[in-house]
Amino acid sequence: MRFERREHTPVALVIATPLIAVAAALAIAGILIAIAGAPVFEAYWNILKGAYGSRLSATETLTRATPLILTGLAAAVAFRARLWNIGGEGQLYLGAITVAWASSHFIGTWPSALQIPALLIMGAVAGMILLLVPLWLRLRFSVDEVVTTLLLNFVAVLFVSMLIDTVLKDPTAFGWPQSQSVADAAMLPKLLARSRLNLGLVIAVVLALVLAFVQSRTVFGIQSRAAGLNPQGAVFAGVPLGRTLVVVACLSGGLAGLAGAVEVMGVKGYVTTDLSPGYGYSGIVVAMLANLNPLGVVVAGLFTATMFVGADGMSRAMGIPSYIADVIVALSLLTMLIAVFFTQYRIRR
Repeated sequence: MRFERREHTPVALVIATPLIAVAAALAIAGILIAIAGAPVFEAYWNILKGAYGSRLSATETLTRATPLILTGLAAAVAFRARLWNIGGEGQLYLGAITVAWASSHFIGTWPSALQIPALLIMGAVAGMILLLVPLWLRLRFSVDEVVTTLLLNFVAVLFVSMLIDTVLKDPTAFGWPQSQSVADAAMLPKLLARSRLNLGLVIAVVLALVLAFVQSRTVFGIQSRAAGLNPQGAVFAGVPLGRTLVVVACLSGGLAGLAGAVEVMGVKGYVTTDLSPGYGYSGIVVAMLANLNPLGVVVAGLFTATMFVGADGMSRAMGIPSYIADVIVALSLLTMLIAVFFTQYRIRR
């Protein structure tokens, strides 16, 4: 018995792959739920009810999905070009603190129509800069960007912690370590009254549509894919590899920085060291669940947010630890990787 690479992957198999992977992950997680002594189907029903059973829970799920979609897009864009950006968390925090600093010190008096776009761009540029440094080290000295982007996460978070404890500390926070708040004019409009759901979700979905078009219908999209599939072959075919990777890094880092900006301007209003519960790392899982497809990232982001929000409701209703959400998402990633392998290879006896 051996594995043989497929010459052509059926479209039906590509569509069915994520569905099969998620179903397998839920089945395996169901065994753990049953071992905990809870009814499996009732547990999954409580997850759905916890995520979408009320107006509040549904809007919270969509709000949680917004940064997951943006960081998922950041990882998907980079990974497709074989630029291993593991630094989404640090880029998110740097984008967030840049927004808080700019709004509280420089452009807080601008009208919303000018201040909001300016702050979103500044947050994205901050994320870009943090990723361009590891890319330069890779292109100039062949330094592995997996290590540098991962380690820069800790540098960025500690840098943000220093700022909110010193020069950007909010004097009205009664000693609590948080940054100065962004101006009221900088807050993103709400999509629904009396909820935290904001314009960031629309921005994330629109960017996913734009990236899907760019990757499938433009020269740059083909060049970035070629750079990921075979860098040496891409160079031989005339693809400017260095320039392509720089553009990819700007897109990837910018999307992660934008996630931080949206989280501050749409939800929190200020920066703390617990601003992100790991959105940058979860974005990698979202990208892999989507098989690096921008439109799939939207669906994968919603699925991941559903698990995280719904598991809290299930935990309160049934007493099952909410960590089952992490188990389900991790199992989904593993089963997805296995499923993707079988879309590329078949078993021959």
